[in-house]
Amino acid sequence: MDAIQQHMIDSYRAAQRGELPPPLPGRHDWGVVREARDRRRFDAVIAGRPARRRWRTALRALFTRRHRAGRSGAAGRCGV
Repeated sequence: MDAIQQHMIDSYRAAQRGELPPPLPGRHDWGVVREARDRRRFDAVIAGRPARRRWRTALRALFTRRHRAGRSGAAGRCGV
């Protein structure tokens, strides 16, 4: 039985009992991934290792640095 079939059975059972249906399969997967990453960062801090930033924050910081350097460097190269 796959996840969709199990969800259909659980939804039917919830409807018979007058309860809310369960969430769709895969709906909270990214939240679980974020929580696992946060837990890994927390464990690193407790163990005394450096905690790494989230990918999105690190990429934003990297892009911001390159973008700023690109603007100042481009004006100097134009010879204006």
